[in-house]
Amino acid sequence: MTQPQLSVRSAKARDLAHRLARRENRSIADVVERALESYEVREAGREPASAFYARLSTNSGTDIDLEAVIREGRQIHTGLDL
Repeated sequence: MTQPQLSVRSAKARDLAHRLARRENRSIADVVERALESYEVREAGREPASAFYARLSTNSGTDIDLEAVIREGRQIHTGLDL
Protein backbone atom coordinates (compact mmCIF):
# COMPACT_ATOMS: atom_id res chain seq x y z
CA MET A 1 0.00 0.00 0.00
CA THR A 2 1.36 3.42 -0.92
CA GLN A 3 1.89 6.12 1.66
CA PRO A 4 -0.19 9.31 1.43
CA GLN A 5 1.79 12.22 0.03
CA LEU A 6 1.74 15.92 0.77
CA SER A 7 2.10 18.18 -2.23
CA VAL A 8 3.70 21.58 -1.64
CA ARG A 9 3.68 24.11 -4.45
CA SER A 10 6.19 26.44 -2.84
CA ALA A 11 9.71 26.00 -4.17
CA LYS A 12 11.09 27.75 -1.10
CA ALA A 13 9.30 25.33 1.26
CA ARG A 14 10.46 22.35 -0.81
CA ASP A 15 14.08 23.49 -0.83
CA LEU A 16 14.02 24.23 2.90
CA ALA A 17 12.54 20.80 3.68
CA HIS A 18 15.18 19.06 1.54
CA ARG A 19 18.02 21.07 3.10
CA LEU A 20 16.83 20.35 6.66
CA ALA A 21 16.32 16.67 5.88
CA ARG A 22 19.88 16.36 4.57
CA ARG A 23 21.36 18.30 7.48
CA GLU A 24 19.50 16.29 10.15
CA ASN A 25 19.81 12.99 8.27
CA ARG A 26 16.04 12.49 8.37
CA SER A 27 13.37 11.93 5.76
CA ILE A 28 11.58 14.90 4.29
CA ALA A 29 8.29 13.58 5.65
CA ASP A 30 9.77 13.44 9.16
CA VAL A 31 11.05 17.03 8.92
CA VAL A 32 7.68 18.29 7.68
CA GLU A 33 5.76 16.33 10.36
CA ARG A 34 7.98 17.66 13.14
CA ALA A 35 7.67 21.23 11.86
CA LEU A 36 3.89 21.01 11.65
CA GLU A 37 3.64 19.46 15.12
CA SER A 38 5.79 22.26 16.53
CA TYR A 39 3.65 24.86 14.77
CA GLU A 40 0.46 23.28 16.12
CA VAL A 41 1.74 23.34 19.71
CA ARG A 42 2.92 26.92 19.41
CA GLU A 43 -0.29 28.22 17.82
CA ALA A 44 -2.70 26.22 19.99
CA GLY A 45 -1.51 28.15 23.02
CA ARG A 46 -3.12 31.33 21.70
CA GLU A 47 -6.60 32.23 22.81
CA PRO A 48 -9.14 33.07 20.09
CA ALA A 49 -10.22 36.72 20.04
CA SER A 50 -13.87 35.89 20.80
CA ALA A 51 -12.88 33.91 23.90
CA PHE A 52 -10.52 36.69 25.01
CA TYR A 53 -13.19 39.38 24.77
CA ALA A 54 -15.77 37.18 26.51
CA ARG A 55 -13.31 36.52 29.36
CA LEU A 56 -12.39 40.20 29.54
CA SER A 57 -16.04 41.19 29.74
CA THR A 58 -16.78 38.74 32.57
CA ASN A 59 -13.63 39.67 34.52
CA SER A 60 -14.03 43.44 34.32
CA GLY A 61 -17.79 43.42 34.79
CA THR A 62 -18.38 46.59 32.80
CA ASP A 63 -18.74 47.12 29.11
CA ILE A 64 -17.42 50.43 27.81
CA ASP A 65 -19.15 52.17 24.91
CA LEU A 66 -16.21 53.69 23.05
CA GLU A 67 -18.46 55.77 20.79
CA ALA A 68 -20.01 57.44 23.86
CA VAL A 69 -16.59 58.15 25.35
CA ILE A 70 -15.43 59.73 22.08
CA ARG A 71 -18.61 61.83 21.79
CA GLU A 72 -18.22 63.11 25.37
CA GLY A 73 -14.67 64.28 24.74
CA ARG A 74 -15.33 65.73 21.30
CA GLN A 75 -15.02 69.51 20.95
CA ILE A 76 -16.13 71.60 18.02
CA HIS A 77 -13.30 73.26 16.16
CA THR A 78 -14.09 76.91 15.48
CA GLY A 79 -11.88 77.05 12.44
CA LEU A 80 -8.88 79.14 11.55
CA ASP A 81 -8.58 82.80 12.53
CA LEU A 82 -7.73 84.61 9.31
